[in-house]
Amino acid sequence: MILTKETLSAGPKIGTGEGVAHSKRWYVALVRMHHEKKVAERLDKMGIENFVPVQQEVHQWSDRRKVVESVLLPMMVFVHADPKERKEVLSFSTVSRYMVMRGESSPTIIPDEQMVRFRFMLDYSEEAICMNSAPLARGEKVRVIKGPLTGLVGELVTVDGKSKIAVRLNMLGCACADMPVGYVEPIGGEKSNKLKKSIL
Repeated sequence: MILTKETLSAGPKIGTGEGVAHSKRWYVALVRMHHEKKVAERLDKMGIENFVPVQQEVHQWSDRRKVVESVLLPMMVFVHADPKERKEVLSFSTVSRYMVMRGESSPTIIPDEQMVRFRFMLDYSEEAICMNSAPLARGEKVRVIKGPLTGLVGELVTVDGKSKIAVRLNMLGCACADMPVGYVEPIGGEKSNKLKKSIL
């Protein structure tokens, strides 16, 4: 699926599935180390939608540099499946189980809206995406209005003294990218002190 900025801002029908009668949900399959892409290839052949988040990194040596593709969430593959397909995926010898919330027996569901924002961020961000699994205080809800991530809705947070746009993913923490404060606007209500200072 190719995501566009129009897709992202198309409204609630993307995130909530309103008006769409299907039982497919996004799950996180836990796979054997370094088998993320192989599992994805097999799922593709079976016609089961999946997503392995990757990004390019530049590795520098003394005599050369090389751009490599790295997996952002090792040993995890996002799977968009109905109940029957969900069971079929567990038949893979390289898949151990689905991510489950503590105290629950059913696999954790990643809301469609979170997946749309996460994939959009990976597709369009010019900055490296980092996953923050540590508890992160909720930031102000904002919309990006400048730069390649224009249209993205997320939270404005501060990590290690830097302002970032964050997209939360159930059980996985936050996907974060550097974001100048002046590139966002608050959604509803007045500007926070942080946003006010950026325009003074």
